[in-house]
Amino acid sequence: MNSLIKLELNRALRNRKFLFFSVIYPSLLFLIIAGNADSTTKVPGSALTLPTYMMVSMASFGALTAVLMGNSERIAKEREGGWVRQLRLTTLPGRGYVLAKTASAAVVSLPSIVMVFAVAAAVKDVRLDAWQWLALTGAIWAGSLVFAALGVALGYLASGDAVRPITMITYFGLSLLGGLWMPTTTFPGWLQDIAEWLPTHAYAALGQAIEQSRAPHVQDLVVLVVSFVLFAGGAAWLYRKDTLKA
Repeated sequence: MNSLIKLELNRALRNRKFLFFSVIYPSLLFLIIAGNADSTTKVPGSALTLPTYMMVSMASFGALTAVLMGNSERIAKEREGGWVRQLRLTTLPGRGYVLAKTASAAVVSLPSIVMVFAVAAAVKDVRLDAWQWLALTGAIWAGSLVFAALGVALGYLASGDAVRPITMITYFGLSLLGGLWMPTTTFPGWLQDIAEWLPTHAYAALGQAIEQSRAPHVQDLVVLVVSFVLFAGGAAWLYRKDTLKA
């Protein structure tokens, strides 16, 4: 399995388009959204300034891009190309393939998180305690596993041609409605009620809680745990179903 993880990492790091969208693109969006914002005005309904608020949102968005976009389409294409079928003829267990995909995507997501933090600190003078930087990195990195499981599920749900539009709709829908591109406090009331139950909203809320030195809301933790169980369970079921068809 270690060899497969190394192979997946090398493939991801050689993909310049993927690296741009997962590592550089979130930092550029942060500068576009928060570039002209001052460091004193608070986001409505929040104790955070716009640069501090959007730093967590864009770091979460970058990790989401790496693990969701990086998994779903590649898995679907490998299924169609026969690569997954060839791996089943080896001693690699099925869970090893899924773990290798998840691990490689998680490693690539880390530079995205760090890049957004570095840009926010250098350009917008965002300052936090050392423990907060470490806790933010760990929480966003660990939370990305929820969406890595979703990426695996989508990769086994659709064919190579169909997976891209499905993934893009899921990706942009979760990002926009979950408040990663703009504070959900700017949404109409009915849309705010929906956003509170989306895993992307809960994902960013973890980081925002750390920035405010407070414990996360129980609802956010429950949403993330339930989402992970559903996505991972769906990925496992679809994998077994795909195995039986092979």
